[in-house]
Amino acid sequence: MVKRFENSSAYSFLGPFLLIYLLFTVYPVFQAVWMSLFDWDLLSVQRSFEGIRNYVEMFIGDPSFWRTLGNTFVFVLLSSPAIIGMGLLLALGLSGPHGGWLRTVFFSPYVLSVAVATLLWGFMLSPQQGLIGAAMKAFGLEPLAWLTNPDLAMHGIVLTTLWWTVGFNMVLFIAGLQDIDGFLYEAATIDGAGSMRKFISITLPGLKHTLTTVGILQIIASFQIFGQVYIMTRGGPGGSTRVLIQYIYETGFRDFRLGYASAMSVVLFVVMFGASMVQLRISRRGETA
Repeated sequence: MVKRFENSSAYSFLGPFLLIYLLFTVYPVFQAVWMSLFDWDLLSVQRSFEGIRNYVEMFIGDPSFWRTLGNTFVFVLLSSPAIIGMGLLLALGLSGPHGGWLRTVFFSPYVLSVAVATLLWGFMLSPQQGLIGAAMKAFGLEPLAWLTNPDLAMHGIVLTTLWWTVGFNMVLFIAGLQDIDGFLYEAATIDGAGSMRKFISITLPGLKHTLTTVGILQIIASFQIFGQVYIMTRGGPGGSTRVLIQYIYETGFRDFRLGYASAMSVVLFVVMFGASMVQLRISRRGETA
């Protein structure tokens, strides 16, 4: 009787969350899969069933899909290791009792909206008026046209994203460091272990679950890149920073092809899910090794 009462209490607390989760997360996924099977015009009530035709067009007849997907992968490969690694370094350097105000400084950009962060960095990266260009001029160097050079534009977006989001990963790593037993470090010090040995033998194993969580969250967030690109470069110059979500947005709300846009969304979801599962599998294999 008591167990039944405890179960009913648990369901009463979980019920509202599960309802919202099913309504706003699970249902849209199935709705997108359903829409991807239709020629679904945003401005028309006529919708014709196409089956997998949208997917065939995407994989075989649409070079823009592959280019934007490739640009998305480039951003993920450039940004994810940098943001995770910098977050870990900041956490290691600021996890002590005297790093409180510095933690606030590095975390504060994360509370800004994407519009504020990107407009700020768009100004800073300007070769004529930006602070970075002024600093390069002070050292006698030619300022770089970050956002108008196809070879540098993606790096400028990565730099902006690093400054904007690294504080969140730093906080997660600090929480993970606080869960590591301090007696392990004391015992290692008595045994004569140096800082690098402590990091390899104690810190990294103690942060294994945190690293997995941060890695999965960061990869998912990087695959969803849109706001920084759309505000700073509009996908230019020459399409060098045009990412998949921007292409999905343009296809659905500019060209009114919701069915085709939904098909690309489904593929992006599968790619993110697959990348997350691969990272989770690698983490679990490391635990059993």
